[in-house]
Amino acid sequence: MDASRRQSGIQQLLAAEQEAQQIVNAARAAKSARLKQAKEEAEREIAEYRKQMEAEFQRKVAESSGDSGANVKRLELETAAKIEQLNQQAASISPEVIQMLLRHVTTVKN
Repeated sequence: MDASRRQSGIQQLLAAEQEAQQIVNAARAAKSARLKQAKEEAEREIAEYRKQMEAEFQRKVAESSGDSGANVKRLELETAAKIEQLNQQAASISPEVIQMLLRHVTTVKN
């Protein structure tokens, strides 16, 4: 009877070991599935973030390139205004410069 009890105990231990192994395998499979799901969610979030950043970049590029035409027009207007201002200054002092030049050219120093 001792041998049959030992055999029965061994069978119970083997059954418990197999059950434990199945629990461990199920836990590993569940962990693997959770990791895979987390990786997929992270990839989706990264793709969405990348899409948002790309859209923001394209919007800024469009704004800056749209502004380049406005900047060119603004610079042309500023340049024309500055040229007009310089022409007015030159016209206002032109008679004085002509008089000074004539005085220096016509005056002879001994």
